[in-house]
Amino acid sequence: MKKYIAESMGTFAMVFCGCGAMAINEITNGAITHPGVAATWGLIVMAMIYAFGEISGAHFNPAVTIAFAYAKKFSWKQVPPYIAAQFVGAMLAALLLLFLFPESETLGSTFPADGFSPYKAFVLELLLTFFLMVVIINVSTGSKEIGTMAAIAVGGVILLEAMFAGPMTKASMNPIRSLAPALVSGNLQHLWLYLTAPIIGAVLAISSCKLVKDDDCCDKNC
Repeated sequence: MKKYIAESMGTFAMVFCGCGAMAINEITNGAITHPGVAATWGLIVMAMIYAFGEISGAHFNPAVTIAFAYAKKFSWKQVPPYIAAQFVGAMLAALLLLFLFPESETLGSTFPADGFSPYKAFVLELLLTFFLMVVIINVSTGSKEIGTMAAIAVGGVILLEAMFAGPMTKASMNPIRSLAPALVSGNLQHLWLYLTAPIIGAVLAISSCKLVKDDDCCDKNC
């Protein structure tokens, strides 16, 4: 039960801070700035990995949880309760943001930029999550992200990808992070791509590991 609570708490903090930065930036006409929003996402993920990495593995993302199970580093039986815990944390954060910032129209929702095709956004989100999962799988121990380098590497790649891709897709890389603010704010357009592209990208990252590592790189005890 402790690991599920840790997943809920970590996901809550991530969505509250990350989507909160986006909502505040929206209602203050850019006071935080785009680099500030990107830094917020990277830093909160880094902090939560430090806080909960040794307890739950600090997934905070259904795509990561599913990818770890696909890699045989995590039990498929634990995937549903992990995702449920992540959903609870994300929804509580989104509801709190609605209470605090009702004037925000998006609450940090994700959608493609004007003029950027949803199908292009799908490809970009898939690639962003692919790169993220490549980093995660190479700095993790089993299904857990442990140690200074894991936190810095994962937080750093999230900051990087949010910095350059945020203006085009909001750089979600996380189905739950997109789903919760969309449900609370009613911004459901193009939600399909944010629910599917990250999972596909994360699974493809696992499949690619054998191209650069030993054949048994995805065994449980590697």
